[in-house]
Amino acid sequence: MSIYRGIAVSIAGSDSGGGAGIQADLKTCAALKVFGMTVITALTAQNSREVSSVWNTPREMVRAQMDALWSDFPVGAAKTGMLSLPETISEAAEGLRRWKVEKLVVDPVMVAQSGAVLISGEAVETLKKELLPLSLLVTPNIPEAEKLTGMEIKSLEDMEKAAEILGRSGPKAVLLKGGHMLQSDTATDVFWYRDRTVRFTGSRIFTDNTHGTGCTLSAAITAELAAGADLETAVERGRQYLRMALEASFQPGSGWGPLGHAVRAPWLED
Repeated sequence: MSIYRGIAVSIAGSDSGGGAGIQADLKTCAALKVFGMTVITALTAQNSREVSSVWNTPREMVRAQMDALWSDFPVGAAKTGMLSLPETISEAAEGLRRWKVEKLVVDPVMVAQSGAVLISGEAVETLKKELLPLSLLVTPNIPEAEKLTGMEIKSLEDMEKAAEILGRSGPKAVLLKGGHMLQSDTATDVFWYRDRTVRFTGSRIFTDNTHGTGCTLSAAITAELAAGADLETAVERGRQYLRMALEASFQPGSGWGPLGHAVRAPWLED
């Protein structure tokens, strides 16, 4: 019997520093005993301080990678991450439609931890039009949600309004992450699903080692979906895994450190 609970695909960019992107997604899948596969949409040269170069994958290669995987493997769920160009998003969306992918998590990556912009303005519009309607769940942080909705988010009530607006624009569900709202010792995420809103509030973990946080959360949710969990269970487990990984974060370089992905999830211990 295989040790893996399912198969998940990450359609995202490579982080040479290992803390975010494809590398974080694969580490997360491995920790959750899900077999991770990849469609690499860009190569980045980066370390803990900066993104110094980005090479985008030609759309023909994005298509070839997707067709190679879905034509052979029983993929349980997929996620998207860094999709910098409109044509990359269009190609990914076309492939997702072609292969009838139902369990799709969209992490609308826009800005790196270092502040480097990872998506063009035109690409944001393409993402909204072509990719969000295909998603089971979209997982923006507050700055990303502001770009996607056009509204300013300053409070939990704003977060709930933005999540609903975004949810009614195409995705079946929204998890709006509240880590950027530095107003207290707690952090709150807002989950909008089936016309209802739930707040997830927990004590804030104070650390500068947060590189790859969004990638890790969306990958964990995707992994749990691939393993057969329903969406609400996948979100709860994804948030729990992220918290554990944040508590195990470290600083291998001189800048923002990554999470400790090699933690053991309690629901895997039986």
